Amino acid sequence: MINYITGKLVEKTPTYTVVENGGFGWLVKTSLNTYTQIQSLEQCKLFTSLVVKVENQSVAGYDLYGFFDQQERDLFEKMISVSGVGAATARMMLSSFKPDEVIQAILSENEAMIQSVKGIGPKSAKRIILELKDKVGKISAEPSISFTKISNNNREEALNALVTLGFQRAAVEKLLGKLLMSEPGKSVEGLIKEALKVL
Repeated sequence: MINYITGKLVEKTPTYTVVENGGFGWLVKTSLNTYTQIQSLEQCKLFTSLVVKVENQSVAGYDLYGFFDQQERDLFEKMISVSGVGAATARMMLSSFKPDEVIQAILSENEAMIQSVKGIGPKSAKRIILELKDKVGKISAEPSISFTKISNNNREEALNALVTLGFQRAAVEKLLGKLLMSEPGKSVEGLIKEALKVL
């Protein structure tokens, strides 16, 4: 297993980054939480998790997921160990909330908060709490670092990220327009987090 990757950040988006290492450009899928912490960096170290995609009982490919710290990576891996919770859903949760917020929701059995994430219904929320309550307490909580960056491309980046996460482009465009009218300088991560609460 690849434990981590270090290198130059050639491309950064709210859903993936390209890390140049050893002459290769590694496409690493990321959460919004990780993007928030690496967006101002040129070089970084990402802790990784290799996820095997299976279709029709055969291996269909691999996805490499990267995280800014081990806490988020450990939480991601614990979440995908729960039956019915895939990598896309786990990443969606870590894009909607910070790792320590997810841990607190599980420990406090906050089903409503967990169900607010796209792809998680009542049964999945109960299963996540039941299977992970005794495990997430062992994940050390670390303070999250936040970088705010205002850019003319914030709307476009947020739009692309939300469409990549599976939302309809027309609905996303309409919602982002409303959010930017009320707060024109809102950051990419701010736009995405607000949109995830509504979509």
